[in-house]
Amino acid sequence: MNGNTLHGRVAHQESESRLLTPRTKAFGLRVLRLFDSLPHKPAAQVIGRQLLRSALSVGANYRSACRARSKAEFAAKMGIVLEEADESKYWMEILVEGSLMKKRQLDALIQEATEITAMVVASINTARRAKR
Repeated sequence: MNGNTLHGRVAHQESESRLLTPRTKAFGLRVLRLFDSLPHKPAAQVIGRQLLRSALSVGANYRSACRARSKAEFAAKMGIVLEEADESKYWMEILVEGSLMKKRQLDALIQEATEITAMVVASINTARRAKR
């Protein structure tokens, strides 16, 4: 691998970090506000707590991944971010399909979870291709 390729990957990862760090935090904060607006039905509260836990874990685990000591550790930690983002999407789908919230109320958050998931997958793939 030549220096330009390595430099390009490092620059891409730094750029991605500047984008994903605030996005994952904003995602968690949006879900926090959503949780506060949920109906006070027991089912909504249980599902809401699950959603809140997984959504806040997206940003926390991404932050941890950024501190990884190797590409392998980064990829493993990003795998956790991927799981939490996908789980968040699942709980939002349950809120809609369980008739606890209207789909239009969650469309933007579900789309954000989908986009974060795609970015995390791309990041994992890049880390796995990079050789140390």
